[in-house]
Amino acid sequence: MTQQITAGQFHVADGVEDWRCLYHVVSAYFRTGSLAKGIALVDEVGRLVGGAEQQYVNVDLRHAGVTVSLLSRDVALARRISAAARELDIPADPTAVQLINVTLDALVGADVLPFWRALLGYRQIDDDYLADPVRRGPGFGLQPMDDPRPQRNRMHLDVAVPHDQAEARIAAALAAGGQLVSDSHAPKWWILADAEGNEACVATWVGRE
Repeated sequence: MTQQITAGQFHVADGVEDWRCLYHVVSAYFRTGSLAKGIALVDEVGRLVGGAEQQYVNVDLRHAGVTVSLLSRDVALARRISAAARELDIPADPTAVQLINVTLDALVGADVLPFWRALLGYRQIDDDYLADPVRRGPGFGLQPMDDPRPQRNRMHLDVAVPHDQAEARIAAALAAGGQLVSDSHAPKWWILADAEGNEACVATWVGRE
């Protein structure tokens, strides 16, 4: 894989309007409307992606659409995939792109990470993150805390959304009975909570470079 460009550099490039950066990946969702059209698009992606590139490409096929995720911010490949979708008359929907991580607050990460690695069957990345080796499930990360908080839910979801969809997603969550706990780190992330205080973060790539 060539050296990564930044998310900001990716988004100012021409021809990548279908794609959105989410943490370390770039994703696009194509609304196929049928499994047959989805298979046709996946077939085109297979032809476009060379042997060395294949390990950096994830494709999720469903009856209504196809999600393509690139582990490298490859502008040229993103353009080729979008062009193939247009040739098949398959529109992209950037509002449908997201990435979810499960995050656990831990006093001593080294004491708990081996348990979760064994339980989930995940592989370890660095000393605070686990990933599904076959890229099916959400990532699992540890967030350090200084003191025990027995009255607080110590596990929460991190929902990475396109930078231009964050405000709409937050507004929808608040309208659905949620509350804003903190926006002190926005637009990197916002902390929200449901009516019972269970927290989740809405995150974007902005501020991570």
